[in-house]
This record gives sequence, C-alpha cells and structure tokens, in this order.
Amino acid sequence: MNDPVGDMLTRIRNSQLRGKSVVSTPASKLRAWVLDVLADEGYIRGYEKGNDVNGHPTLEISLKYYEGTPVIREIKRVSTPGRRVYMGVKDVPQVRQGLGVSIVSTSKGVMSDAAARSQNVGGEVICTVF
Repeated sequence: MNDPVGDMLTRIRNSQLRGKSVVSTPASKLRAWVLDVLADEGYIRGYEKGNDVNGHPTLEISLKYYEGTPVIREIKRVSTPGRRVYMGVKDVPQVRQGLGVSIVSTSKGVMSDAAARSQNVGGEVICTVF
C-alpha cells in the first residue's frame, strides 16, 4: 500500500456510503493523529486501538451520523505520496468558507487549519473534510 492515509479516508468514505457504524483500519501514528483531529472537530465519534485476528494493531473508528445521514459529506486527500502539497500559514485553505476543515501536518503536530493559523504555522495539507 503506497498511501496509508488515503486508504483510511477511502475506508471511512465507503463505510459511510454503506451505513456502517464502525470501520477498521490498520494502525499507525499518523492515522491516529488525523483521527484525533476528526474527533476534535466532531466528524467522528472517536476511535479505539485494538488488534485483528492475526494480532496486527488496528484502529476501530466509530462513524457519526445525524438523522441518518453521514456527518462527513465530503473527504478528499490533498497531499499524496507522489505530489506533496505544502502551504504557508497565509495560504492554508479554508474549506467551504470555514464550514469544513483542512487537516495540516505542521512542525508542531497534526492540526486543523484554524489551529495552524492561530499557532502561525504552515505545513503539508493532508486532507480536507466537509
């Protein structure tokens, strides 16, 4: 697998289209940090660390719905392994005039676009969520 974060985002997108309440993905630190931002912003209920049948670490993501429709309407990968997208603090994009969130990997950690602006840091734009 060349793009683990993209794979996780696709699993979330596909699971919400099928109406699943929980989705499992292989564990990594970057994935957990991205999920922390999604949970803080209210797009998922949360996640738990666990193991699959072979003993490999996994993350069990609890998806969030509002009146039967998924809270995440759109989730897109911006920076890919083949094309990294870096932006300064002034260039970090606002998603849907602030209704959505960009997840940015900065020197101070993975955070939302609003947190990156408040801490005056830029970095790699991982994905956008609306």
